[in-house]
Amino acid sequence: MTPTDAVRPLFSVLVQPSGRTFNVTEGEAVLPAGIRQGIGLPYGCKDGACGSCKCKLLSGSVHHGTHQTKALSEEEEANGFVLTCCAVPESDLVLESRQVTEVGALPIKKMPTRVNSMTKVSVDVMVLQLQLPANEPFAYRAGQYVEFILRDGSRRSYSMANAPHLGPHVELHIRHMPGGKFTDHVFGAMKEKEILRVEGPYGSFFLREDSVKPIILLASGTGFAPVKALIEHMQHLGVTRPVTLYWGGRRPSDLYMDAWVQTQVHSMPNLTYVPVVSDASEQDQWTGRTGFVHRAVLEDFADLSGHQVYACGAPVVIESARKDFCALAGLPAEELFADSFTSEADKAHP
Repeated sequence: MTPTDAVRPLFSVLVQPSGRTFNVTEGEAVLPAGIRQGIGLPYGCKDGACGSCKCKLLSGSVHHGTHQTKALSEEEEANGFVLTCCAVPESDLVLESRQVTEVGALPIKKMPTRVNSMTKVSVDVMVLQLQLPANEPFAYRAGQYVEFILRDGSRRSYSMANAPHLGPHVELHIRHMPGGKFTDHVFGAMKEKEILRVEGPYGSFFLREDSVKPIILLASGTGFAPVKALIEHMQHLGVTRPVTLYWGGRRPSDLYMDAWVQTQVHSMPNLTYVPVVSDASEQDQWTGRTGFVHRAVLEDFADLSGHQVYACGAPVVIESARKDFCALAGLPAEELFADSFTSEADKAHP
């Protein structure tokens, strides 16, 4: 086989209703082929764990690689849905995906980064400020993420928590997962000035600036990080659309930047903030909203048919929101933009 043969297009993919097309090579999944050719398909983890890339297969056939049943159930697969991150075409395909963007993908780069500062903002959340190379501009959209490339080649993904105009540094919010290869290091041996390698930007979680619809921001835990970047970006643009942020945690301490949000509310008249705690103890003296954060949205908005929702957090929160917002409140499926924060445990267990 010649080098030319190795990269020869094997099948074509047509995405409706946008009409955008791209090719895949032998053994290549749909999503990485689209990313490689600048096609803005929706996605999150790229590992078959979150379901963010799920879309309808209108014609053709695929072979699915390893994935989680919570990301794509047998019933969904039987009904013609696919996960583009692990679906390898067996023929030309026609897909239905209404979140394909017309904007060309930003260049994905590998680069060294230096730890400028480490600030522990709660018992299990660290805010890292990373310095990027001054001679290598890094363009990204608020809400996107980078992947750390660890020494053994494994990767860990974290969303940028600051809008691009506030760079050139990058802010990340890291939750400690005891036993986690990367987070144990962050909360243990990591020191300022340490050099790490990152690659990005990745992800389709970013503000759709062409819409005038009111916005619901839904965050759980450190899912707040990309939502923070969205808020900063909207402030920078002078967005006047009504924005309501629902931030949920088990305990009040999980809302680790509550004071920051309260400050933004005072300077951003169109922003409303609803903190929600699901498991407050008596000593917390919590007097605010309680329960599941996505249920708080439904209590306040019985009709979401005219809204956009940007949701970020654990897969169970995202899937509950996706199901209930669309079925109970009439949210159009294409107006929910989601980023599931999957851990290695999420990827390892169905």
